[in-house]
Amino acid sequence: MPRELVATAPRTPILREYDEGPLGEKDVRIKSMLSAEKHGTTLAVYRGLSSLNEKRFDPQMGVFLPKDAGTGQTLSSFPMSLGNMTVGTVTEIGNGVTRFRRGDRAYGYLPIREMHAVKEDAVMRAPSELKDEELVCIDPAVVALMAVRESCLRIGDAVAIFGGGAIGLMAVQISKLSGALRIISVEPIEMRRRAAEKFGADASLDPKDLDVGLEIKRLTGGKGVDVSLETSGSYHALQSAIRATCYGGVVVPVSWYHGEPKGLDLGEEWHFNRQIMVSGARVESEPYRDHPRWDGERVYDAVVELFRRRRLTVDGLLNPIVRFEDSVEAYRMIDERPEATIKLGVRYD
Repeated sequence: MPRELVATAPRTPILREYDEGPLGEKDVRIKSMLSAEKHGTTLAVYRGLSSLNEKRFDPQMGVFLPKDAGTGQTLSSFPMSLGNMTVGTVTEIGNGVTRFRRGDRAYGYLPIREMHAVKEDAVMRAPSELKDEELVCIDPAVVALMAVRESCLRIGDAVAIFGGGAIGLMAVQISKLSGALRIISVEPIEMRRRAAEKFGADASLDPKDLDVGLEIKRLTGGKGVDVSLETSGSYHALQSAIRATCYGGVVVPVSWYHGEPKGLDLGEEWHFNRQIMVSGARVESEPYRDHPRWDGERVYDAVVELFRRRRLTVDGLLNPIVRFEDSVEAYRMIDERPEATIKLGVRYD
């Protein structure tokens, strides 16, 4: 039987067997080749820190409400599948499938497991020009593209990007493509700072060593950056982003924050500098501010085209890449030793 990587409880990853079951008429079966994880969002749930562990989001009212056992909603997120995106080969198709043939490469939002049986509309045909590594990094690229677009970054602007994970490193590249003349990366992990410089950052700062908000003001002649993108999920980083941004500038919190906002003080620079804060850069939250010209489909199409034209690179972004057999220990590593990782990739034999 095929196996999958799941968490049975907070911080408890295991490999377990599962039953695929028969294919439906519109289903395709995919043999995995490469998977990747979304460290920020999934790790918060994996650690038991997500607000979704105890609450539910009401899309009609746009508010979080307590979970009600009477609605049949579970109060636990476990067991939970691990993994964000997967690319693989179509090995079998249902009688009604029209978009795929056996042997096609397909990719989509699929967890870390050896085989997938899904509706054909749940996955996409892989463009022949794109490498597997690019396909599983489409998710951080679309989030970064949304963040830069939401910030209304213009040619000549200075931008600070807080967090050097996959989204932050994609944001460095997209900010450069968008015409930023100065890009400052803020990241405590040295490996990620070096990656930011390789991808186009003009400077990379370690927030453990200095007051980065003040240092960014100094680097910009006392003015601050026009745009700050906060991709780390740290309230301290969000405070530094506000502190580093110029009067009337734009702050885009890209991350999904959790817990008490320790380190965030809206009575300081935020109160005095009349900045604009654009909440979130969620690709799922449609319609966008520039609707109907841009929607989710156009965002994904734009990222695929940027990869196709080699305007974006993922060289070194998947680090480490491990064998599926080693994925349990690798998952513990990205949780417990983030200084050794950027974005986890999993290959299958």
